[in-house]
Amino acid sequence: MKKFSVWQIMPLLLTFFVMSFIDLVGTGVDELKQSADTPRYILQLIPFVSFIWFFLLSVPVGIWQDKAGKKKTLNTGIIVTALALFVPMLGNTLPVILVAFALMGIGNTIIQVSANPLLVDIVPDNKASSYMSFSQFIKSLGSMTGPFIAAIIGPKLAILFGDDMPEGQWRYGLYLFGLIAILVSVLLGREKVDETKTDGNHASLASCFKLLGNSYILMMVMGIFLVVGIDVAMNSNIANFLEEKLGISTDVAKYGKSMYFFAKMIGTFIGAILLTRLSSKWFLAGSSLLAILALGALALNTSAYAAWIIIFIVSLGISNIFPLIFSIAVVKMPERSNEISGLMMMAISGGAIIPFFVGLAMDSWLTGGILVMMASAVYLLFIGLSKQIK
Repeated sequence: MKKFSVWQIMPLLLTFFVMSFIDLVGTGVDELKQSADTPRYILQLIPFVSFIWFFLLSVPVGIWQDKAGKKKTLNTGIIVTALALFVPMLGNTLPVILVAFALMGIGNTIIQVSANPLLVDIVPDNKASSYMSFSQFIKSLGSMTGPFIAAIIGPKLAILFGDDMPEGQWRYGLYLFGLIAILVSVLLGREKVDETKTDGNHASLASCFKLLGNSYILMMVMGIFLVVGIDVAMNSNIANFLEEKLGISTDVAKYGKSMYFFAKMIGTFIGAILLTRLSSKWFLAGSSLLAILALGALALNTSAYAAWIIIFIVSLGISNIFPLIFSIAVVKMPERSNEISGLMMMAISGGAIIPFFVGLAMDSWLTGGILVMMASAVYLLFIGLSKQIK
C-alpha cells in the first residue's frame, strides 16, 4: 500500500485551491461591464480565452508531462497562473484583462492535467475517489470565496495601498491570489513526490488519441464531457429557467447559481467521507440516478419553493461524478495516466458544447433544456452500471 503523510499531501491539495482561480472569469466580466461601455457579447471573450486552452493544450500538456514529470508540470502551471494574476497591474482595460485570463486559462489547463493524476499517484488506490472528491471540495471552496475576495477584499486592499480610484480596485484581490499561488508553488517544490512511471514508451499525440479506440477509455472520456456539460449548463441556464418558468424575479433567480455552488461544495465534502467506505462504482451509479430523478422533478415542478430544494439535490448528484470517473479510469490504467489525463481535460470542452444544446432546446421548449441534461445523466448512469467498472 502507498504511504503518504499529511505534510506531503497538503501542498498538493492546495493546488486545487489555485485551480479554482479560473472561476474569477465571471467577476472579470461583471467588473468590466460596470466600468466600460463594452458590449456584452464582446465581454464573452474573457471566458472564451480562458477555456479554449482545455481543448487546445490538454493533450500536448499530457505528452510533455509524460517526459517532464507531473510535479514539475504542476508547478509550471501554478507559476503561469501566478504571473497571470499580476498582469492586471498594467491596467483595467479589456486587452489587459484578456491577456491575464488567457494566461490564467493556460496555467489552469496545465494544473488540471497534472494535479489530478499526481493526487492519484500519492494516495492508496482504494482511497483515490475519496481524495479526488475532497480535492474538488477545496476547489469549490475557492470558487465560492474568489468572487467575494475580488469584490470585497480587493477594494479594501486597494485603499490600504493608496489606490482610491473605484474602477479597477477588484484587481487587488487578484494580486492576493497571485501571492497565494507563489506560496503554494514553493510548498509543493519542497516536497518529494514518488510518481508512477510510464512503461518505457513515452506518450505522443498518436498514442493519446489511439487510446480513444479503447471502448473503456472512450466511455470515461465521454462521461467527463457530459458531466462538465451538465455542470456548466446548470450554472448558465438555471436563473433563466427559474425566472421564465416559475416567475421568480431576476434579482432572486440569480441566486440559483449560488445555491448550486453551495450544494456542490457540500456534496464533494460528503462524497470524500462516504467514498472511504463505499464502492466507487455504486457511488457513481447512485449519484447519476439521483441527478436523473432530481432533473426529472425540476422539469415537472411548478413550485418556486420546491425548485430551490431540487436544484440543491441536482448539485449533490452531479458534484462527485467528475472525480469518480477520473479516479476510476486512472487507477485501472496508472501507466497511461498522463495520456488519460490529457484526454479527460480536453473533454472539459463539453462545458462549451452541451450548454449550447441546452440553450437551443430551451428556446423551443423551456423544459426541453432540462431533458437534454437528463439524457446526459442517463449516459452517466450507464457508465456506473457498466461491467467494465469493478
